[in-house]
Amino acid sequence: MVDTLVCSETELADGKMRLIQAGQAEIAVIRKDGRYYAYENLCPHQGGPACEGVLMPAVRDVIGAGGIYRGQQFDEAEMHIVCPWHGYEFRLSDGRHAVASGLGLRRFEAFVREGSVYVRA
Repeated sequence: MVDTLVCSETELADGKMRLIQAGQAEIAVIRKDGRYYAYENLCPHQGGPACEGVLMPAVRDVIGAGGIYRGQQFDEAEMHIVCPWHGYEFRLSDGRHAVASGLGLRRFEAFVREGSVYVRA
């Protein structure tokens, strides 16, 4: 395993992503709420650039009394990476597909050392 410099902490704003090349893998490093996440930028569906889509909250159905549908709302507690090719959604927290847990993005360790962000790949 090799540690690859991504950038300084100040260069990556919250909610933003930076792409790096580490060996054969193109890796997206995403900063959200002070934490760093790193995933291979490769959708398991059809090989699209999964991490180059939008980062958005999960959408939840609101069901009222008697099972009556009341609309939808965003769940800010669960952020999703949305692949721009076909809309596949992956949980930011672990890279797993939002519905089909057997699918997921390849995850890497992202960490901060002496004010710089690194990925271990």
